[in-house]
Amino acid sequence: MQFAIHAGAAFTDEGRLLRSLQVNGDLLTQNGVAVFGPRRFRQVFKPAFQALNTRPPLPDEVESIRSNLPIQPWVKRAIFVSEDFIGEKDVVLSDGQFYPFAGKRLSVLEESFGDCQLELFLALRNPGSFIPKHLMSLPEQAREGVIRNNDISHLSWVRMIEDILDFAPGVQITLWCNEDIPLIWGDVVRSVGGLSSDVPIKDEYDLLISLLTEEGQAEAQAVLNQEATLSRTEIRDTLSDVLENHAQPEKMEEELNLPGWSDEIIDAFSELYEQDLTKLETMAGVKVLKP
Repeated sequence: MQFAIHAGAAFTDEGRLLRSLQVNGDLLTQNGVAVFGPRRFRQVFKPAFQALNTRPPLPDEVESIRSNLPIQPWVKRAIFVSEDFIGEKDVVLSDGQFYPFAGKRLSVLEESFGDCQLELFLALRNPGSFIPKHLMSLPEQAREGVIRNNDISHLSWVRMIEDILDFAPGVQITLWCNEDIPLIWGDVVRSVGGLSSDVPIKDEYDLLISLLTEEGQAEAQAVLNQEATLSRTEIRDTLSDVLENHAQPEKMEEELNLPGWSDEIIDAFSELYEQDLTKLETMAGVKVLKP
């Protein structure tokens, strides 16, 4: 049995992956894959995770995770989707890092499903936009507390991934950049679904097309009409050019309203983000999906 967890991160998905998995539900079912949304997280996993605030989970709590999952005999791969798996909103940024409880939570999952293949899937986002998005989503008092109690200037994704691998060394981690999603959406869905790389899926380029002007959409559709004669690399390279030339600026650029968050700060985090990605690509147990 394979257990695949898609856990966000926050501000990267907005339910898109779950919808895409559901759209491709017949294909997944044919391949022995079952999909469970956030409700299953709240019912089964959250109570055990809450215990981590004060103590390790008890054996009966771990057993309850297994016994309360309605996995049918035909299921070879179970996918669970909820960004709360690695931390709810109030702990996305605390203790000087992103998702400080992610490692402990994955250790509970590894203990619960030690006889299964456990996989974690995460989209990362440039901290230069992730941090202000998170801070502005909090009430003012909570936001001030996070800023006061954390050194925001040194936040990166590497420490979170290292924690997960330390606490749950058996987990296989697949990452991708939120900024690349329009071009690699099909790869993301296939990877989470445990499907082979050549399996066609529905809605593979819908997101990319939604970002284009009318002229760009026409060009993109003309490219997709040649799928039978073009390789996937050729299609992706051509669509990348279309996106660069015909993207709607208002859909590609995001206004960050955190006071004092300047272009210089964003540039500094962008450089750190690139360094993080370079390091993550070399880490054992980690796979990074790229265009």
